[in-house]
Amino acid sequence: MNAVEIEQAISELALQPFDAAEFPFTFLAAFGNKDTTLKRLRTGNNNASDVAGGVLLRNNIHLAVCAAGTVGDTLKALRVSLATTKAKAKFILATDGQTLEAEELASGETVACDYADFPNHFGFLLPLAGISTIKEIKDNPIDVRATGRLNKLYVELLRENPDWASNERRPDMNHFMARLVFCFFAEDTDIFNGAGLFTRMVDQMSDRDGGNTHAVLSEIFRAMNMKVADRPTALPRLPGWINGFPYVNGGLFSGSTEVPRFTRMARTYLLHAGALKWREINPDIFGSMIQAVADDEERSALGMHYTSVPNILKVLNPLFLDDLRTALAEADENERKLLNLRKRMSRIRVFDPACGSGNFLVIAYKQMREIEAEVNRRRGETDLKSEIPLTNFRGIELRDFPAEIARLALIIAEFQSDVMYRGQKDALAEFLPLDAQNWIVCGNALQLDWTSVCRPTGTSVKLLADDLFGTPLNQAEIDFENEGGETYICGNPPYLGNKLQTPEQKADLEGIFSGLTSSWKSLDYVAGWFMKAANYGQQSKGATAFVSTNSVCQGQQVPILWPLVFERNQQITFAHTSFKWSNLASNNAGVIVSIIGISQNPGKTRRLFSFSENGGITSRDVEFINAYLTPGPNLVVEAVAAPINGLPQMMFGNMPRDGGRLLMTTDERKALVAKDGRAAKYLRDFIGSEDAIHGGKRVCVWVSESDYEKASQIPALDERFKEVARERLAMKAPSTQSFAKKPYRFVQIQGVAKSHLFLVPRHSSESRPYLPIVLFDSSTIVADSAFAIYDAPLWSLALFSSRLHLMWVATVCGKIKSDFRYSNTIGWNTFPVPLLTERNKVELNHCAEEILLAREAHFPKTIADLYDPESMPENLRRAHERNDEVLERIYIGRIFRNDTERIEKLFGLYASLETNSSAVPKTSSNTRKPA
Repeated sequence: MNAVEIEQAISELALQPFDAAEFPFTFLAAFGNKDTTLKRLRTGNNNASDVAGGVLLRNNIHLAVCAAGTVGDTLKALRVSLATTKAKAKFILATDGQTLEAEELASGETVACDYADFPNHFGFLLPLAGISTIKEIKDNPIDVRATGRLNKLYVELLRENPDWASNERRPDMNHFMARLVFCFFAEDTDIFNGAGLFTRMVDQMSDRDGGNTHAVLSEIFRAMNMKVADRPTALPRLPGWINGFPYVNGGLFSGSTEVPRFTRMARTYLLHAGALKWREINPDIFGSMIQAVADDEERSALGMHYTSVPNILKVLNPLFLDDLRTALAEADENERKLLNLRKRMSRIRVFDPACGSGNFLVIAYKQMREIEAEVNRRRGETDLKSEIPLTNFRGIELRDFPAEIARLALIIAEFQSDVMYRGQKDALAEFLPLDAQNWIVCGNALQLDWTSVCRPTGTSVKLLADDLFGTPLNQAEIDFENEGGETYICGNPPYLGNKLQTPEQKADLEGIFSGLTSSWKSLDYVAGWFMKAANYGQQSKGATAFVSTNSVCQGQQVPILWPLVFERNQQITFAHTSFKWSNLASNNAGVIVSIIGISQNPGKTRRLFSFSENGGITSRDVEFINAYLTPGPNLVVEAVAAPINGLPQMMFGNMPRDGGRLLMTTDERKALVAKDGRAAKYLRDFIGSEDAIHGGKRVCVWVSESDYEKASQIPALDERFKEVARERLAMKAPSTQSFAKKPYRFVQIQGVAKSHLFLVPRHSSESRPYLPIVLFDSSTIVADSAFAIYDAPLWSLALFSSRLHLMWVATVCGKIKSDFRYSNTIGWNTFPVPLLTERNKVELNHCAEEILLAREAHFPKTIADLYDPESMPENLRRAHERNDEVLERIYIGRIFRNDTERIEKLFGLYASLETNSSAVPKTSSNTRKPA
């Protein structure tokens, strides 16, 4: 269940007559617990509560219904209950049907309220459904409630008016919903004369069956698009009861006033929505929630897409807000400096080219108004009208409804800020009529010219007709009246890896990159925003910061994207290294992201943010930040064909391209040898990545050219050779067809061991504490799903199995989902290694032996078993820790303090190695050698 569904369920529970016997189970059902779970609790089979009237759900909650007046004592009993501790309950809750008390045990935070009021605290209880709550939702549930009510109304109206669900009419439907949101907010904030004017008039003037509700609403909308002085002569005539509504204009009520037809239920939903406390709406939360109402694909995820204020401020604070606050602190009480700061803020443009419902713009506006209010307080000018124009907060959004909601959210934010800093009277006096300029453009940000949407400088005075909510795409320019101001680009653009992009999205990237690089198809979709921002930044005084997939700072995307950004004189000014960009989805679902800020004028120091071991955020100033989001100059680790570090060559495994005819299972091998013993000498173990990690094994036919004639005398092998020839002739590649003449061998043979080999899987889970590498004897043939190092010294295993190498690969090789994607040409050939003495090699050989012996002690456990972080054998862990200690002392004479220090040392060493290896040819990642 999502947050909206949970709020609705517990609101309905609170309205029902209190049933002491049923409450615990109805309560748990409201948070998404399955019927089977509740059935077991009812029968007592799974209910381990030791408190009278108690129900205990393991790892969740211990709750109890108690006698009147004993709620406090019952909560104490739940808190000290041994069952609560043993079952690891996260919450305790007690109620007598009159009052309710609850406590989150980890934080000690409590709730105490009348029973009927407990739905107002549903945000506090969201973790019971596996949903990470946020302070704004916990403190005030109005946004989730409003979303739920409007969603019910929207669905009911589309059911009754199916034509409004068509592509042609859906914008009309969305525009109607935006009008409703404004009316609900306006009637609760005195924008409309008289409390509840809109909802009250709909209730009084429309029939209970909803039959004429559309006509009543249409007349209200028509009135608000008409100046009061013009209403007496309006045709058709307006009814007298409508004169209480003000003139709004701004395009919100212009154009068609057609309204979808209502049912009795739809009318009820509208009145229920209007009964909420809309003055308490939080535009930065509500906007992102309500946009899902109008999206068929997102409606099931209502409430999940809200981005918390702290996360947004991770972008906005270092981008420009921290600088404004510093300027405020330095100004102190100096009136001239304060005035200059206020003028500076009035010229700042904030531009989100993927703005959605406007979260980033709303937060930026509210934060700047807060700073401006403090400037005015210090200057003794608290009644002064804000000099920060709403039209300086610009956006591009692909879909029409979020674009409308973004405009509306900014309008609401402006009014709320005026009320907060200037008072209700002044706010109301200047709020209506609305400004008709349009500053949120509906269009494709990767196709639009950003300089026409948000001019870097100058005053462009192309006015947008008179329709705030229906502006044509090709009319995006308005008067900024802020010559010389700064422009800050921000947002959370769509990520989409290259495999997930639609043909249209591929075309967007092609339009941006096709003349710049031939490798653009490998880029994530968000790379288009960085490139557009880099181009824009050459013309603008300001900076950019985007939330991005961390993959654009890893592996093959780095040498494709970032040199192009750096060529445009953009530098990385700050960055948040990888963290989870969570939302309100259950189980804290979220994508791993980075935040990257770029600018043409980065200043003397750059700031790098990261999460500490205790979950807090640490920051430090560094001289440079490179494209891998580590301290250091702008170097790019490119694939090279041979090691630059003195390491032995790592090669691809061998590729059969045989239609499976040269491969067989171990059982097939036994059967073949039993039938004809001569075949045994031509069969080898064939092992790939999955086999090496999970203990599997296949078998391959391995025949040299000199043995082909003898091998063909074995009927079973001869038949396989003929099948291989047929398969290869049927394949498209001419190079493969030519190998039909050599059906006894693999098409690509990269190498064969003389004594032993190390097999390296190409993909490995990031949860493992070390990268997997496996030792095999010379009889093994490595599949093309893996890499191999042939006949290398043991110290090679020690280097590969180190924490240092893991951190290098995690930084420069990239990932597939959460798996490391190993590259021989990037991960191994570029791995920075200092000059190893013979003594160093002896010590590392010993470390490698200890690792192998520790593994052998747990035979037949697989690599997957041995390197499970939850159950890794202690002797194996100690062997790796000893290996890390020996190797790190070779690097710096001591153990590294943390991974950040490891990466910094590796990049410093790489810079010197790369300088001394310019003769080594560059290659594309994972390039094969010819057969």
